[in-house]
Amino acid sequence: MLVVTRYRVDRGDEAFASDAERALAVLSEREGCLGAVLGRSVDDPELWTLTTTWRSVGDYRRALSHYDVKVHAVPLMYRAIDEPSAYEDLLVWSAQAGSVRRPSDRGSDGGSDRGSDRHGASR
Repeated sequence: MLVVTRYRVDRGDEAFASDAERALAVLSEREGCLGAVLGRSVDDPELWTLTTTWRSVGDYRRALSHYDVKVHAVPLMYRAIDEPSAYEDLLVWSAQAGSVRRPSDRGSDGGSDRGSDRHGASR
């Protein structure tokens, strides 16, 4: 699972980078976190991203409920641009494994109806 949060940060905001670094640290300490990257756009220095990869959606959701994450990462996430941020890995390439295709956890129409009925109730 891939989580990408983007941030619009004023050039004079000195606190953002240190807050994001602390958020990255506490997220990367959680079980199931496979990697984390803090980056800034080379074309627009006010656009930043915090990207994390997770073993599963469950690991990510459990991480969000951890005390240190609530204190140090969630407040930063409130500053994120309001857009979808969680993505399932469908095709992954690495130097070690090559390409690995994974089945979608979403329904065949792209909706999230796998594991719930059409009204969202869990099966």
